[in-house]
This record gives sequence, structure tokens and C-alpha cells, in this order.
Amino acid sequence: MKNIAVLGSTGSIGTQTLAVAAANPDLFRVTVLAANTNDVLLEQQLAAFSPELAVLADETAAARLAARYKGPTKIMAGREGLLAAAVYASVDTVVTSMMGFAGLEPTIAAIEAGKNIALANKETLVVAGEIVMRLAAENGVAILPVDSEHCALFQCLQGERRGSVEKLILTASGGPFRGRKRSDLMEVSISDCLSHPTWSMGKKITVDSATLVNKGLEVIEAKWLYDVDYDQIEVVVHPQSIVHSMVQFTDGAVMAQLGSTDMRLPIQYALTYPQRVGSDFARLDFAAMQELTFSAPDTDTFRGLALAYEAGRCGGTMPCAMNAANEAAVAAFLAGDIGFLDIYTVIEKTMQAHQVKVAPSLADLYAVDEWARALACDVMKKLRE
Repeated sequence: MKNIAVLGSTGSIGTQTLAVAAANPDLFRVTVLAANTNDVLLEQQLAAFSPELAVLADETAAARLAARYKGPTKIMAGREGLLAAAVYASVDTVVTSMMGFAGLEPTIAAIEAGKNIALANKETLVVAGEIVMRLAAENGVAILPVDSEHCALFQCLQGERRGSVEKLILTASGGPFRGRKRSDLMEVSISDCLSHPTWSMGKKITVDSATLVNKGLEVIEAKWLYDVDYDQIEVVVHPQSIVHSMVQFTDGAVMAQLGSTDMRLPIQYALTYPQRVGSDFARLDFAAMQELTFSAPDTDTFRGLALAYEAGRCGGTMPCAMNAANEAAVAAFLAGDIGFLDIYTVIEKTMQAHQVKVAPSLADLYAVDEWARALACDVMKKLRE
């Protein structure tokens, strides 16, 4: 029986993680749940799983829950609660599915407490990859990727020597605007952005998919997870989302991982690794497949991918600045304050203004995140004038 903590339990990955746990009650005990503001859904999860600890980052939401809840679960709030959730003594594996930069501190706390990490928060490695991977090695902690693409690469690399890897090939669906040009994206709406053709995800990651920023973040994540150079990471557009990623080896062989578009599959693999367990997930019907197509991404139109490669190659604090600008810009877009293409402008201007620190400490990264968000807000203010 594995005791798990789910950080971000009311989000898309969190709820699907709990679905996996519910389907395998002999394998998993949900010991800790943590969410941001959704006290109503968290209360339902408490009734279903009876964890020992539940946390809401928003203190007002936590107070609402505490006033209503009469069960045995301990309720905590805020930063103190999130850190308590991350290091909870009886937990074996922490599923880090909190959104954005906010997931960094609890993930590091969990690693330092010796917890294995089922990583769904890609920003943790984007902004602090060198620090996080070093801490994981020092603490003997496994980092098991939950993202479908990185879970695919992880599976393709099993039993292979890293020196035999020539290239990692990340697949991208292309998002809702695949094939469109810049002129077609001037007036796209929020609802247009959130209509992903193959995956059901949270709002922020769905917008990131539309801009190809999400794929860029995965490129930076791949660099740290698999210790490769950026020249060894390629992105191809695969709209069917059946091939989740591929590895090309030095002899020319390519190994691919295929599966249905169901995030429960990589979640379950990360939680049960190195074993595989049965499931009722949809199986691929190869006879029914009409085609599997691949093409190069249009980085002139969807500049998020190119900006992420630039940030990654620059290194140091640049990925942190890029990520902060993107988070601020996407929040503003979802609030209706800026247009879709403005997201690229905000990221680019923030990166241009940033003075990189090559070997940052965690304190440096927190300072850069704060600076970049403030600058991004200034850029957006000027865009609205």
C-alpha cells in the first residue's frame, strides 16, 4: 500500500489522480489532499477518501471549509499548510500538480523530506531544474514524470544507455489553432483557445498549448529530466495525439510510446512504477486508425516554442523570467485584459529586459519571478493604453 499526497487535488491532474486511486484501493491510500481555493470540491474529496490532512492555500476558503466540516481530517491553510502537506511523515509519494511557479516550494520541501515525486508541475524544472535535480540526487528521491510526453520518453528510455540517445522527439497536438497564420489569430476569443482538439486540461495549460508555450516548457523540462542538450530535443506536431513522444537512438532506431488520450494512464504509471497494473482505460484500435501524421511546428506564428528554446539555451534565471511573464500574461488573457498575440509580446519584452544570473540560488529565482511579473504587468498596461 502506497501512501500518497496530492498537491492540487481539485485541478485536472489532481482529480484524475484521485480517480486512479479510487480504482485501485488496494494499492493507494490518499493520505493528504491540498488545493488552492475550491473548498466545495475538496470537501467532497474528504468524504470520498478520508485523508489525514487537507489543506487550502487560500485562508478564507480554508476557514469556510473548517466551519462546515465535522469529519476526522485535520484542516490547515496557507503556506504553512502546503509545506506540511508536502512533508507529511507517512506519505511515500507526493503528486505535485499545483499550477505554475507556486508548486516549486512545496516540491522542494517534499524532496528534502525524502518523498518520491510524481511530477505534473513542469514549472518546477523550468525555473529551477539544476537545483531540483541536484536535491533529488542528494536525497535519493525518484522524480517520475506525469506529463504524457515525458512519461512516454521515460518509458522509451527504460533499459537503454543514455549515451545511446541521439534525440528526444516531443510530440505536440498543435492546439486549437494548428495551421492558422498570425493574421488569423488577431481576434481569437478565450473560448476559441479553450477548445482543445484532443486533451481535456485546465484553462492555463490549455492556453499554453494554443501558444505552444506549453511545449516549450516541456523542452526545458526534458533537458533536466534526461540530461540532454537542447540540440537533442526536437518537437513535431502530431494532431492525432496517439504517439506521445519518441526517442531516436544513435543507430537510427526510433522507439515510440503510444496510447489513448487519457491522462490517467501516465498518472497510474508514475504511481505504480516500476510495476504496471491492469486498468480499464481505452485501448487503441489500430485497424480503425486512418492516419498518423507529423509535421514541423510553425514557430513564426506560434512563437512560444522558439522563446522557450531561447530561454533554455540562455539558461540561468532566463527560464524563470520567461515562465513568470507567461503566467502573468495568460492570467490577463483569461481575464479578458489582453489579446492572444499579446502573450508573446509580454514574454518577449520581459526576456529582453532581463539581466541573467548564471548560477542562481532559490532566493534569486524568487526575486526574478517577482520582478518579471511586475515588468510583465507594466508591459500589459502599455499595451492597453
